[in-house]
Amino acid sequence: MNKKVIWLIIGLMSAALFGIAGMQLKWIVDTLEVNEEQFDNKVFTVLNSVAEKLEYQENIDVLRHVDNGFAQEYYQEDLRQRIESGEFTVSVEVGGKDAGHVHLTKQQLINLPLYSNTCDCSNCRAERARMFDQLVRLNKDLNRAPVVERIQLEQLNSFLKQELQNKGIKIPYRYGVYDNRKSSFVIADGRYMVEDSRSQPTLEGYKNLNNSEYRVNLFQQDVESPGMLMVFFPTKSSFIWSTVLKTLLGSILFMGIILFCFAYTISVIFKQKKLSEMKNDFINNMTHEFKTPIATISLASDSISSPMVISSPDKIRRFTDIIRQENKRMNNQVEKVLQMAQIDRQDFTLKISDVNLHDVITNAVEYISLQVEKKDGTVIAELNAGNPMILGDMTHISNIINNLLDNANKYSPEKPEISVVTRNVPGGVEVIVNDKGIGMNKEARKHIFEKFYRVHTGNLHDVKGFGLGLSYVKAMMDAHKGRVDVKSELGKGSSFILFFPFGADV
Repeated sequence: MNKKVIWLIIGLMSAALFGIAGMQLKWIVDTLEVNEEQFDNKVFTVLNSVAEKLEYQENIDVLRHVDNGFAQEYYQEDLRQRIESGEFTVSVEVGGKDAGHVHLTKQQLINLPLYSNTCDCSNCRAERARMFDQLVRLNKDLNRAPVVERIQLEQLNSFLKQELQNKGIKIPYRYGVYDNRKSSFVIADGRYMVEDSRSQPTLEGYKNLNNSEYRVNLFQQDVESPGMLMVFFPTKSSFIWSTVLKTLLGSILFMGIILFCFAYTISVIFKQKKLSEMKNDFINNMTHEFKTPIATISLASDSISSPMVISSPDKIRRFTDIIRQENKRMNNQVEKVLQMAQIDRQDFTLKISDVNLHDVITNAVEYISLQVEKKDGTVIAELNAGNPMILGDMTHISNIINNLLDNANKYSPEKPEISVVTRNVPGGVEVIVNDKGIGMNKEARKHIFEKFYRVHTGNLHDVKGFGLGLSYVKAMMDAHKGRVDVKSELGKGSSFILFFPFGADV
C-alpha cells in the first residue's frame, strides 16, 4: 500500500475520532448545564416553599394568640380575597383545631362558611373592634421582632428536610438564617448562634454558606425583610457529575476501545508494510546471491561441452571444481534460510558440550583474516578471559562468532580494523567484537536483530547477504541463556557485546 494512502487514512480516521470525541464532550457538557439548572430550580423552589410555610405558620400563631371568632373570620376573609386575586394558595386551619391542616382549593375556600357571630349590637361591635386592634398591634410587634424569635428550629428543620426529599435532593447540606439587621447568622445547621464574639461564627467558617447563591428572603410580607434563608451543598459538583458519570465512563471506555483498535490496526499496517519491504529486499538479495553462482555454473557447463575442453582432462577438472564450489556456495545460502525456519519453529536441538571460547575465536580470526588482508585491513584477538570455558553448542557458537566477524568485514569498506576482546565478568564470559566501519544510526540499532532486516547502503549490492545473520545470532544467544547488545555510532563503527554464562541450563 502506498505510504501516502496510509497517512491519508490515518488523517481521516483521526479527524473522525476527534470529531466523535468532541461531540460526546459537547453533549456531556450540555447535559451537565441542564442538570445544574434543574438542580438550581429545585433548590429555589424548596427555599421559597419553606419561606412560605414559615410565614403562614407565623400567621396561624397570631390567630391562636387572638382567640376570637371575629379575628379568625377577618383573617379567613383576607386569605380568600388574596386567593381570588391570584396572589398565592395556602393551607388553612379548620375550625381552630390543632388536629391538622387541610389544603383547600380556591372554590372551596370561597365557599367556606364564616363564623356565625353576626350580632350587631354595640357591645359586640366594640368587642370586635378591640380584637381587631389587638390583631393589628400583634402583627406590628412581630414585624419589629428579630428574625430569630419568629422561627422555630424544629419547624425549620422539618420543612427544609421534607421539601428537599420531595424534590429528590438527598445529599448533605448546610443551612443558615442570616439576620439582615445584625449582619450575622442567627441560626446555622439546626442550632441558634449565641451572640458572643467568642462563639459567633466567623466569616471563614461559614464562607461557603455566606457566598451561596441559594438564598431567599424570609417574611416577605414585611416592609423590609428581616433575614434570609441560605443553603449550601458541599457535594453539589459530585452530585451533578454523578448524573452523567455512567455515560461519561461508557464514552471513555468505548472511545478507548476504538482508539486501541485504530492504533493496533495502524501498527499492523506499518509492520506488514515493513515486513513486505524486508521480504522484497530478501528476494532481491537472494536473487542477486544466486545469480552469480548460477551464471558461473552455466558458463562452466558450456565450457566443458566445448570440443577444445572435453579433450583436456585438466580443464575438465578445473571447470568441475568451479561447479562444485559454486554449488556448495548455493547450498550454504539455502541452508541458512532453512536454518532460520527451524529456529522460528523452535525445531532444533543444541548439542551441549564444554566449549573453549578462545579456541573458537582463534579459528574464526584465522578464517576471516584472509578476507580482511585482501582489503589491507587487520583483525586481532585480545583474549583476556582467565576462564574461557562455557557449556554450549560448538557449531552454533562458532557460527555466532563467524557471523559477527563477517559483518564487521562487510561493513568496513576500506582497510577494516577489527578486534575481538574477551574478559571474565560475574557469572560468565564477555566477548566484544569491534570494528571501525560505517556504523549505524539509532533507528537501525532498533531493528538489526529482526529477520530479513539489513542496514541500507543504497541500491548497490556491494554488501551481500539475506539479513539473517544477526537474527540468527540473537536467537542462538537466547537459546544459550546469554545476551547480545550493540553499541554503534554512524560513521565510527560498531561494537557487539556477547555474554555467555558459565553453567547455563540450556
